[in-house]
Amino acid sequence: MKPTSPFVVSLYALLLSGCAVLPKVQTPALRVIPVAEWGGTPMSTDAAAATKRHVPEYITLHHGGVAFLRDKDPKQYLRNLQSWSRGTRKWADIPYHYLIDLDGNVYEGRDVNYAGDTNTEYDPTGHALIVVLGNFEDVDPNPAQLNAVTATMAMLAKRFNISPDKIAGHKDYSANTACPGKSLYPYLQNGYFQRQVADLLKP
Repeated sequence: MKPTSPFVVSLYALLLSGCAVLPKVQTPALRVIPVAEWGGTPMSTDAAAATKRHVPEYITLHHGGVAFLRDKDPKQYLRNLQSWSRGTRKWADIPYHYLIDLDGNVYEGRDVNYAGDTNTEYDPTGHALIVVLGNFEDVDPNPAQLNAVTATMAMLAKRFNISPDKIAGHKDYSANTACPGKSLYPYLQNGYFQRQVADLLKP
């Protein structure tokens, strides 16, 4: 059985004790690493013309669903993902709008003004898609990742005037997935991310 991080243990202890106040994420100013900086290329004109434009109304959290180990170069991983998405899957681009690595770095993926793609049956039109790299069926999210998810959600909520109650996970829209994983989904299920975002949006 894998060990559980002290951060997660303390969170669940608070939940089990009935405490209504969860520890506040210390969220730094968000810097999104643009496509050009991680070595990707913009969506082609033809792909953009064939892809549905949208205005995000929901914020939807995913996980990568595969192990993301410390020795993996996230920028190379993103370049490989972009190539696979366009070549093998025949998608316009990376399916997600924002991607988060082990250190909480946030990378720009598909242009957020275009609907993403999914391997399941839900229609992601109107959804701003955030993915945390890793398999959260097997590992726990770390504090840097939780901070980055919160900051990215708050940025999107402010930019597109999205209410925190429209923050959810992939599995909330699809019966065919466990995404974003059994150790990341509870932060949505118990309202943690929604409350953190609402707090950050306060004047």
